[in-house]
Amino acid sequence: MVLKIDFNSDEVIYIQLRNQIIMGIATDRIREGDTLPSVRQMAEYVGINMHTVNKAYSVLRQEGFVKLDRRKGAVVSLDVDKIQAMEELRQNLDVVLACGICKNISRSEVHQLVDMIYDTYTRGNPECSGDEE
Repeated sequence: MVLKIDFNSDEVIYIQLRNQIIMGIATDRIREGDTLPSVRQMAEYVGINMHTVNKAYSVLRQEGFVKLDRRKGAVVSLDVDKIQAMEELRQNLDVVLACGICKNISRSEVHQLVDMIYDTYTRGNPECSGDEE
């Protein structure tokens, strides 16, 4: 597992770790049923505090990306509630799009960017073709 943590970023480390794991799931580098490294192993691998890893894993559990098992640890288990996922996506996009509008980014530029990013995660994955509405 390759993780890119920026220790100079304003974004807190546990959120960076969470985001890296989600992107790994989206790109199929991490698959449903995979066990993430233990908190101790991940902390040593990334070079961060175990409490930071624990917080990232807890957030991932709350958001439905992993289940925590006493024997296996953090196991990727996608709990998909599409209606809730769409609402969360809308809330996240709301602020991002408002920032884009403030910086004179056009609708077509946003669509082009979204298509490009979406394609990086779904390339080669027929289940995520994006053709359904």
